[in-house]
Amino acid sequence: MSADSFTTASASTASESIPEMVPAVSQQNEQVQFRTEAGQLLLVLPAETDPAAGLGWSDLLQQLQQRLSAGKRFWQFQAPVHLVVANRLLDGRQLGAIAESLAAAQLQLKRVHTSRRQTAVAAATAGYSVEQDSPSALNQATAASALADPLYLQTTVRSGVEVRHPGTVVIVGDLNPGSAVVADGDVVVWGRLRGIAHAGAKGNRQCRIMALQMEPTQLRIADQVARGPATPPTQFQAEVAYVTPGGIQIVQATDFSKN
Repeated sequence: MSADSFTTASASTASESIPEMVPAVSQQNEQVQFRTEAGQLLLVLPAETDPAAGLGWSDLLQQLQQRLSAGKRFWQFQAPVHLVVANRLLDGRQLGAIAESLAAAQLQLKRVHTSRRQTAVAAATAGYSVEQDSPSALNQATAASALADPLYLQTTVRSGVEVRHPGTVVIVGDLNPGSAVVADGDVVVWGRLRGIAHAGAKGNRQCRIMALQMEPTQLRIADQVARGPATPPTQFQAEVAYVTPGGIQIVQATDFSKN
């Protein structure tokens, strides 16, 4: 795929947009909470470090089911739910149990917000959108420049799923049309990149997007945007997208390594 098969533009003029992340949610003494924020329905589980969070997994699940079946409901049926778990470790089985409980109340688990890499991997593998936050800011000086450890996903990211991570994202699998990955670092797809990939999301133009087969809906690096060609290519080689003075350019990985 050649660089001139893409049209570059500033991110402010792109017609596609990627949703903003949900604002931070403070943990309170209550164990399991439902609340609305920014027009979204949040299901908030207590952080594992919360002194009031002494309940085990089975107790948390039971409390969730009680909250779903009792009290006044303030949500619409089939509303998407954003699960906010902070640093609580959840595996695929536990996420499935939460999704089943929500489905029984005619709600849909849509996105998982977590600071745990294992939980993020489990959620993405199960087909949920993921937003991974840094466990702690440490201090303002380092938070602005430091990236989180890379997030490795051995799965195909399906349509409708979005993955956000404050570091590099490596996907061993495909990024399907209708899906998106947003990374503060690089984006590496060891497969077919056919969705939206945004590297350097916090403004770092030195970040790269790499894929074995580059046929994206849209590429973004920092504030730069490139759209895929109208006619998909018939031959593929591993390619790298990076920012040049003229916008985003895409070259074969072998040529990029010579620079």
